[in-house]
Amino acid sequence: MTPCVTIGLENLKRNPLPDLKNQRLGLLANPASVDSRFTHAVQIIQALFPGQLTTIFSPQHGFYAEKQDNMIESAHGKEPELNIPIYSLYSHTRIPTPQMFEQIDTLLVDIQDVGTRVYTFIYTISFCLELAAQMNKKVIILDRPNPIGGCRVEGNVLSSETASFVGRFPIPMRHGMTVGEISQFFNQKFRLGCDLTIVPMTGWKRSMYWQDTGLAWIPPSPNLPTPFSCMVYPGQVIFEGTNISEGRGTTLPFELFGAPFMDTSAMSPVLNRKITGAYFRPVCFEPTSGKWQNQVCKGFHIHVTDKHRFKPYISSLLALQLIIRNHKDAFAFKPPPYEYEYERLPMDLILGSREIRERIRDLSDIKTIENMWQQDLEDFICSSSTYYLYE
Repeated sequence: MTPCVTIGLENLKRNPLPDLKNQRLGLLANPASVDSRFTHAVQIIQALFPGQLTTIFSPQHGFYAEKQDNMIESAHGKEPELNIPIYSLYSHTRIPTPQMFEQIDTLLVDIQDVGTRVYTFIYTISFCLELAAQMNKKVIILDRPNPIGGCRVEGNVLSSETASFVGRFPIPMRHGMTVGEISQFFNQKFRLGCDLTIVPMTGWKRSMYWQDTGLAWIPPSPNLPTPFSCMVYPGQVIFEGTNISEGRGTTLPFELFGAPFMDTSAMSPVLNRKITGAYFRPVCFEPTSGKWQNQVCKGFHIHVTDKHRFKPYISSLLALQLIIRNHKDAFAFKPPPYEYEYERLPMDLILGSREIRERIRDLSDIKTIENMWQQDLEDFICSSSTYYLYE
């Protein structure tokens, strides 16, 4: 399939920005930072601006995306062909230091986001925007598609008491923005003050999911191996805050979830009656790593049957509540630490709300819980849509 979307990296290649001439360049990237012919951004930038690329930065999971899980740091290194430093922004620090920015005038960002609040790449970018503003550096975002589209926005807006590295700003779980749009939103809405330029895509529409772009999917992290895993991720990520396996250590991370104690026969009829756009198929699986390693888990494989009707966040909240209802003695919320937070419950950080976790635990009506956040969600959509770059 010939791509119908041209990403920002390729638009830069076609029309190199004249302002970058003689600039010392940095690049925030990982293995997904490739063009439609699988040429990496490092090679493209080096060819466009020979000798100007001085520094590389990597987000969580590392420059080679080899690190599997949360709080597994990647080390600094060197790019072997150019012999320039690679600074890990998921190491002893998640925030770039002034020393890391000393050898650059402009930072190029070519990062594939997945459209979900708790995915840390957007906060790594936000910290880069802040430091660039402080050091009078420029940032250029090479935009990429939101793999789960830009029309549907879902979930509660993060409360200030649950802010963390998996939720720095008050946005909903599924934010509906491209990486360029949300970077622009952060920069202006929260006054980061960066001299920021977006190199937009051409051909991308808000109604597009990844499968509509014609682009090959390169996993931005090990446990989002396919566009289907991205579609369920805004909901299934909540199980990271529990003793339920979210499918890590299997070939279908986030598409599978379960535990040895789960009674799928009690849950299946309710899930498949109340959830639209997906079928929850009972399965058994045995993780090779992570929770319940080498133990048979009973659970579900989520099959998205209508991506435009499926609401992953509320669907997973319903599944979580059914697990609590049917397994109150065996189920547990995971204790800290989680993403360098050692006191607050991981589930509160993931949900972005202690109250929602308590209401789920107390078996409050799911529709009532969803109605709680509607006004905040509508306000967010109104505010964020002013930063949209695409129809």
